[in-house]
Amino acid sequence: YIGGFERKDIEDLLDTMDKNYIGWANFLGPAIMKNSERPELSEELTQSFCSTDPVIARQFAEVTFFADNRKDLQQVKVPSLIMQCTDDLIAPQEVGEYLHENLPKSTLKVMKATGHCPHMSAPAETVAIIKDYLQGFRLN
Repeated sequence: YIGGFERKDIEDLLDTMDKNYIGWANFLGPAIMKNSERPELSEELTQSFCSTDPVIARQFAEVTFFADNRKDLQQVKVPSLIMQCTDDLIAPQEVGEYLHENLPKSTLKVMKATGHCPHMSAPAETVAIIKDYLQGFRLN
């Protein structure tokens, strides 16, 4: 498995959140969003971080980054869509490929969208991929 973060990196991230939450948000927003040619997207994500209670944001980050559910993937029995952005700091392409290889009934779609937030940076592409995927299912 290639991808993800080292424990020390996560601990440093959490420490930064504790010491300077606004600084953390101002650094991480643009890093996660990418799309430097569209600074309004980074500003929106940063503002979202800044408006979140730091205690809740830290708890979310801790649970998210320390969770490791790789052993659970083979137990998933429902079809799954993996939407993998390019140049994603949080989930690089190796993560999407790993999920696809280890998640039965998965479909991997590599997006043109960059960063970790395609719902913000590429909503039309995001919706199109979801609609295309759902075309194969009958929802009751």
